[in-house]
Amino acid sequence: MRSIQFREALREAMSEEMRRDKNVFLMGEEVAEYNGAYKVSQGMLDEFGPDRVIDTPIAELGFAGLGVGAAMNGLRPIIEFMTFNFSLVAIDQIVNSAAKMLAMSGGAYNVPIVFRGATGNAGQLGATHSSNFENWFANTPGLKVVVPSNPYDAKGLLKASIRDNDPVIFMESELMYGDKGEVPEAEYLLPIGVADIKRKGKDVTIISFGKMMKVALEAAEELAKEGIEAEVIDLRTVRPIDYGACVESVKKTNRCVVVEEANPLAAISSEITYHLQRNAFDYLDAPVIRVNSMDVPLSYAPTYIEATLPNVKRTIAAVKQVMYK
Repeated sequence: MRSIQFREALREAMSEEMRRDKNVFLMGEEVAEYNGAYKVSQGMLDEFGPDRVIDTPIAELGFAGLGVGAAMNGLRPIIEFMTFNFSLVAIDQIVNSAAKMLAMSGGAYNVPIVFRGATGNAGQLGATHSSNFENWFANTPGLKVVVPSNPYDAKGLLKASIRDNDPVIFMESELMYGDKGEVPEAEYLLPIGVADIKRKGKDVTIISFGKMMKVALEAAEELAKEGIEAEVIDLRTVRPIDYGACVESVKKTNRCVVVEEANPLAAISSEITYHLQRNAFDYLDAPVIRVNSMDVPLSYAPTYIEATLPNVKRTIAAVKQVMYK
C-alpha cells in the first residue's frame, strides 16, 4: 500500500468528494491562489476553478456565515480555518446557527457543512495560537467533532464528514500535516463515532485522540519494554464518543489513563473519566488518571512548552500509578 502525507490524504478526500458531488466546494483564507496555508488544497484551484475553491478575506465571521447559508440552500461547503483559534471570530455562526438550525427550524433545514483546520499547539506560536477547542465544540448539541490521528483515518473520516447531513467540526494539527501513513487508493469511508484500538494490551487502557496518539503509542512502546502491555484506544471522534469501546477495554484491563492536550477543567478526559466510573466502576482496580496540559496558557518559550504539554514521561508515570508500581 502507498504511503502519503496527512495533508495529501485530506486533499484526496476533498477532491474525490468534489468530483463526486458538484455541490461540494472549499472556501477559506489562502485556499486557492496560495494552494492552502499548509498546502492541503494544493492544485485544487487548477482542477475545480475559482467558483469551487474560493479565497476569502480575513473575515471568519463573514465566510463562515456564507457557508452556513449555502448549506441551508443545498450546497455542501468545506470551510477552512487557518487555525481553530481564529474560529472564535465565527463561533456565533457555528454554535448559534449551524449547530441549532435543524432543531430551530423543526427539521426543515439541514446544515451539511464541514468546518476544518488546525487545532492545538504547533510549537512556538504563543498562547493565542495554541488553544484546544475540541471540548468547546463537543459541548454543543447539533455538532459532530472529528479529530483524526493519522492519514488513513483523516481521509476516511473527512469523506464521511463531507457526506454527513449535520455540521461537522474537523480538527487537524499543524504538526501532523507532514506525517506519512499508508492510505489505500481504492475509495473508503470511516464511520463517525467509532473508536479504533491502535494497540492491543491486557494490563492498562490508554485512551487518546488526535496528535496525542503519538504520545500514547510511544508510551505504550516504552512500557512494553518493562513488561506492561497497554491497550491504546484512538477515539477518532469526540462527539459522538464511542463510550462502548472504552468501557469494554477497561473491563479487560481494569485500569485506565486518558491523555489529552487540552487543559484539565471540563475536558474530554473529564467526560471519559466520569463515564468509566459510572459504567465500569466494578471493573476498575484503580482510579482513572488524566494526563492533560497544565492549567495555564501555553507559553512561547520552548522550555515552558515542554513543561506544559502531555508527554511520554508523564503518561508512563500515570500508567505506573494506576498499576501501583
